[in-house]
Amino acid sequence: MPLYVVPLIAGLLPIVAVGLSYVIASSLDVIPSCIPFVHGCTSISATGRYPPTSFLFRATMLPESVLLLVYWLLSVAWLRSLGREARLAATGGIWIGWLGTGASLALVLYVTFLGTHEPFYEFMRRFGIYLYFLFTIVAQIVLALSLLRLPLVGVLRRLVRVQLGLALLPFALGALNTTLKATLADPDPVENVIEWNVALLMQLYIVLSWIGWRHTGFAAEFRLRQKN
Repeated sequence: MPLYVVPLIAGLLPIVAVGLSYVIASSLDVIPSCIPFVHGCTSISATGRYPPTSFLFRATMLPESVLLLVYWLLSVAWLRSLGREARLAATGGIWIGWLGTGASLALVLYVTFLGTHEPFYEFMRRFGIYLYFLFTIVAQIVLALSLLRLPLVGVLRRLVRVQLGLALLPFALGALNTTLKATLADPDPVENVIEWNVALLMQLYIVLSWIGWRHTGFAAEFRLRQKN
């Protein structure tokens, strides 16, 4: 069974769901209408905070957390399979597994408390989304660096280098966000722009995994044995 459909779905599902939620919410005047990647008129959370888009947001993001968990565990298996083929030790697998699991659980925490306004719930929502971003980005960097230690050639090596660039760019954007928050009178639009673009970079990284898994023929085989 080919496994490359997992990163394809896990990568595209949030892009489609958040984009659709934004279109619906802005058309109902629940949130401002703009190009959020450029103008930052609203946050990603706002697209799924109020009905009816809150139902769509939760209905897609909770399954997405499961898909992400599967994606990261399969990424560890893919890394180790490439290491065995090259007769080299594939490092980073344990860290990738733990970070990916943490990111998936943090996403569940974030979605669970989204739309609540009590101070404790607001803290849990922010705590969840910050951990989700941090764990995901670090896991992506560790995976890319672990792959680059293997003797990859051609398309696959170029692909992993692009993924590493996508995973490192959020740190530069985060540093820029910290600087602007300390200097701007109203830093919220800039913070929203950075949030939208960082989230897109994270999802594009996962979509590129689909190309890598397909290029290497990553698949699973199931066998049934009948006992006598």
